[in-house]
Amino acid sequence: MRYGELHRRLREGSGAEEVAGWAGRTLGLIASGSLPAEGVLHPLGFLCLPIERSRGTGVCLHLWSPELPPPASTTSSWHCHSWDLLSLLLHGRLSNMLGDLDDGPDLRVFEVLSRDDVDELRPTDRTVRVSPSDGGAYTRGDVYALSAGIFHRTAVAGEAVTVALGAERPGGHDLSLGPPGLGGHRTRRRRSGAAQTVRLARRAAELLQEG
Repeated sequence: MRYGELHRRLREGSGAEEVAGWAGRTLGLIASGSLPAEGVLHPLGFLCLPIERSRGTGVCLHLWSPELPPPASTTSSWHCHSWDLLSLLLHGRLSNMLGDLDDGPDLRVFEVLSRDDVDELRPTDRTVRVSPSDGGAYTRGDVYALSAGIFHRTAVAGEAVTVALGAERPGGHDLSLGPPGLGGHRTRRRRSGAAQTVRLARRAAELLQEG
């Protein structure tokens, strides 16, 4: 299945099992080496397996594991996307906290410009304070959405696996909140080695089969 079919099935609300089956088969192919996939270690602490990129849309499998290094964000876990997210939780537990921003001295807004494996973080003139609110708690089989521009942070305990569908929003920006005194800088996302990618894909496939 490609982005359009996956999105339609999740939006209909009755296709989660079919999407989960597709994810399990895809993970099995990666684990066997039949489907090459180079994992990216995301600064927020999960492994991203890019499956499809096409015309402003994308499909990824996200894996959280104690084997992965801790989050390496230089700003904070508060961020918003330039794209609309639709996600299915395949295994584990996940919760989102939403953030309403008001002008204040606590945190600075950074624009994140990504190219290849490099993230350039540019400080803006705006500083804010965040008022958090509950964005929901999710378990296996739950589908959730986050629109572009919504500040949030995600908490995961232990192992988790999701399907993440993204659709670019024209005029959107990737933003992060960081210390007010932090200057502009660049970070490089690390690639997961082939052995680790295969090992984590195999483990994720096993978790999906366990039910």
